[in-house]
Amino acid sequence: MASIEELRQAHIEKMNRLIEAGMDPYPARVPHDYPLNVVKDEFTALEASQETRSIVGRIMAIRGQGAILFVVLDDGTGRFQVVFKKDSLDEKKFSLFESAVDIGDFISVTGTFFTTQRGEPSMLVSDWIMATKTLLPLPEKWHGITDPDERFRKRYLDIVMNPELRDLFYKKAQFWEATRNFMKEHGFMEVETPTLELTTGGAEANPFKTHHKDFDIPVFLRISIGELWQKRLMAAGFPKTFEIGRAYRNEGTSPEHLQEFTNMEFYWAYADYNDGMKLTRELYQKIAQDVFGTTQFSTRGHTFDFAGEWPVVEYVAEIEKQTGINVLTASDSEMKAKLDELGVKYEGANRERLTDTLWKYCRKNIAGPAFLIHHPKLVSPLAKESKERPGTVERFQILIAGSEVGNGFSELNDPVDQRARFELQQKLIEEGDEEAMMPEWEFVEMLEHGMPPTCGFGFGERLFAFLVDKPIRETQLFPLMRPKE
Repeated sequence: MASIEELRQAHIEKMNRLIEAGMDPYPARVPHDYPLNVVKDEFTALEASQETRSIVGRIMAIRGQGAILFVVLDDGTGRFQVVFKKDSLDEKKFSLFESAVDIGDFISVTGTFFTTQRGEPSMLVSDWIMATKTLLPLPEKWHGITDPDERFRKRYLDIVMNPELRDLFYKKAQFWEATRNFMKEHGFMEVETPTLELTTGGAEANPFKTHHKDFDIPVFLRISIGELWQKRLMAAGFPKTFEIGRAYRNEGTSPEHLQEFTNMEFYWAYADYNDGMKLTRELYQKIAQDVFGTTQFSTRGHTFDFAGEWPVVEYVAEIEKQTGINVLTASDSEMKAKLDELGVKYEGANRERLTDTLWKYCRKNIAGPAFLIHHPKLVSPLAKESKERPGTVERFQILIAGSEVGNGFSELNDPVDQRARFELQQKLIEEGDEEAMMPEWEFVEMLEHGMPPTCGFGFGERLFAFLVDKPIRETQLFPLMRPKE
């Protein structure tokens, strides 16, 4: 079996053969009339016209020998067969194709459309030129790239060899397009907010830190999609805003978590968490129908249906039902004892982390879709406290397949309460809690000037990963990789 270097040298020799024949192996432009999906859709009319046309693509297969060759092209929109016959093509051009072209090369072919005896829509080639000559081969056809590290590192080859993977990313683009269209149709204005921040407001996560040379100050990559900035826009008089963008969290990797990902957040003045639940249920149902053509899904061992009304799960009551612990009244030692009894590991010993860990143990048993509501005030530093259930907040999360795939609440707009909760978060930071939320005192000042009652909500590409039943890393075009040693 030839080595990669030997194969590369063979490709170089073929490239030189093209040059010697007067054909540029890397032209800036080549003849190109239709993408291949259009050719397939309009084939009957194109065949009937018998007009000479040009198409392009990467060669994915060559079969036949002697006087006839069948070649499969792929231009990213579809695949199509072209036929080279010695009696239909200049002899030198036919010989040059045989001697200088490899699977993987990009070519432009010119000819007329016809149907083969086997009923295959095709083009009979009357001329061709090289569009891009490859110097390295594609992976072996039947196995592709089998090493997971190489698959992500050479994602471009992985996609070329796996049309289903390419379709996945088209579907992901449709996922975000459906989201954007829904928000705009409901009167939300798309905005852009800073990705570099002095404090990482809007979530509890460990941030990436860098240095701003001009200002000579430390700054952080955002961990939310402009939560505290979009709330400022509510105070500024914009009633409905949303943003789709990248967030960054310097934390561990799992099938549900990455350090860089896309989220959407919206903020809606004069609305509360009940309004938010109604709107987001409609959003999820719209995404399901527009992108997947169904509301029924199976993922992570759970089956669920987005259609109809969704049940409501009470945070405190659900934990007590599954574990016997009331997280509002139990002592820290009782919560630790229960986690130890359940065999659940936990990091940090403060009450917020213990409460959150107990919930994460319980959530895996819920298939959803369901709304999780009335979280303890301690784990929700930006949500408005519930008047009916003191100690809890007007917050909701969307649950599917044992995990949260959306988070919203009636936003806290009481500056006195917000200052007190930020002071508690600052105390947690000083005690070593890396996930506690950084206080943002200028945000408190904004609240003192006044922000209307507001509902905020966010969700991300984790939802897409769940709906296609794949680890989130598989649904990113270019996940971050360690450098090769």
